[in-house]
Amino acid sequence: MFGELSPIERAKFVAAKRAADLVEDGMRVGLGTGSTAAWLVRCLGEKVRDQGLKFRGVPTSTRTAELAQEVGIEVTSLDQARWLDLTIDGADEFDGEQNLIKGGGGALLQEKIVATASDQMVVIADVGKEVEALGAFPLPVEVIPFGWQTTQGLIEEMLVSMDVLGRKSSLRMNGSAPFVTDEGNHILDLHLGRIGNARQMALALNQVPGIVENGLFIDICDIVVVGYGDGRVELRDINEGTVEHDRLDLEENENLFSDLAD
Repeated sequence: MFGELSPIERAKFVAAKRAADLVEDGMRVGLGTGSTAAWLVRCLGEKVRDQGLKFRGVPTSTRTAELAQEVGIEVTSLDQARWLDLTIDGADEFDGEQNLIKGGGGALLQEKIVATASDQMVVIADVGKEVEALGAFPLPVEVIPFGWQTTQGLIEEMLVSMDVLGRKSSLRMNGSAPFVTDEGNHILDLHLGRIGNARQMALALNQVPGIVENGLFIDICDIVVVGYGDGRVELRDINEGTVEHDRLDLEENENLFSDLAD
């Protein structure tokens, strides 16, 4: 099955599998949303099934919760867990300081709440997500539906004073209707090209009325696990200043992952 995966999917898988080894018995673990996080949930389900790993997962979206329950992970809420040992999630982009753009899957609000309620945040990503400067990936901004066009205008006006290449924004759609988050909000995607000062941008966005949260994760990520299509993995710990190198064998033995290869 793994021989049928693209190099990008192989890279996502090995990053997720390496990160799954960070989860220990008794932990409370935030479970991210998106294609790479789905690999993680499957890997953790395998460890629950085959190794008897016991932990509680706090999903960051309804679809992650459904997948976690499907593979046998005990699911709880953040209100019940209160504080987490670890959150593992994907990213749409990450830079050399391990700042992130997240929200391509539409779950940025829950993802940021869960990540900041954790002792550590671990990001899993294929090497193609690494960038010199954030911004090539459209920056998601979650806004309330009321007056969203006014909010959009305020954002574009604010962007005039920001160090960015582009200033256009678009309402994310789901077919012919606006995309709706788990909290009932909309998402505006900002097509910025490059963000010269991500910290300044994050602070400025959250001052705009109507914005609930933005997809810039600044000083939140502790570890990035970077996967390569040939099975190589790098674990970069920004707090320790260390980089660990590993290589994982891609074995052809898991029905657990069959639906993700389609």
